[in-house]
Amino acid sequence: MNFWSKPIRSVQSLLRGKAPHVRQIRHLYSPILDRVVDLDVYLPPDYNRGPKKSYPLVLFNDGQDLPVMDFAGILENMYRVGAIPNLIAVGIYANFERTREYGTARQPDYKGRGDKAGFYRDFVMQELLPLLNHRFRLSGEPKETIFAGFSLGALSAMDIAWEYPQIFGGVGIFSGALWWRWSDVNPADPDADRIMLDIVQKTVEVDTNQRFWFECGTLDESDDRNNNGRIDAIDDTLDLMQALQEKGIPEESMYYLEIEGGRHDQRTWGEAMPAFLTWMLG
Repeated sequence: MNFWSKPIRSVQSLLRGKAPHVRQIRHLYSPILDRVVDLDVYLPPDYNRGPKKSYPLVLFNDGQDLPVMDFAGILENMYRVGAIPNLIAVGIYANFERTREYGTARQPDYKGRGDKAGFYRDFVMQELLPLLNHRFRLSGEPKETIFAGFSLGALSAMDIAWEYPQIFGGVGIFSGALWWRWSDVNPADPDADRIMLDIVQKTVEVDTNQRFWFECGTLDESDDRNNNGRIDAIDDTLDLMQALQEKGIPEESMYYLEIEGGRHDQRTWGEAMPAFLTWMLG
């Protein structure tokens, strides 16, 4: 079709060609979790046109949040302006076991939540990634393999990626539940006992090639346990970034986005998504 003879149809054709193809995988049984898992796989628009091409992978915990924020539309808009390379994104749906499967594999929190986090880590590493590598054309390069999540799902992504830097070269933390702790808040030392912070601080061998992207909204919560005038979500994020820097992660390998008026919801995370994808892969 000659563009100039039929410009409207030509433009419509070009716009349609930038939409990702969403493939739904439902009722995938996981022996490790002993439950079925649902996935949404966002394939790039050229996936079926280039059979020899491989793509970056971005995994998302709490994948059920992606349709709420119109993640497919976000990708389409970014592809249209060339902000990011074509990629494969996978949303892993959580279910009623979320507060048991997400957390830190080292230990549950002080209320016993996250007691299945080790099983969830093993599911990702031993079942999910081999499945995705078998069924889709992934580059497999650490710098092009990213793990991200929202809230408690962000903590889980951070914990797993930190343990496997040879696999995950980047981590995306949206409103991370970095307060996760092994004891209740002690007024005498309110910032003590945060598990992910302790894991980072006690890690002996650190891969300084990993990259970390963090987002917080100023209205993520209202708690301020140490009464410093800053909400805990922001304190916990900045403290973890400081710990990463002390372990040798370069300042330029971390990014912090604070959204004024941002809340603990999909709308805010969707607003932040283009900045995350652009910084990590753009």
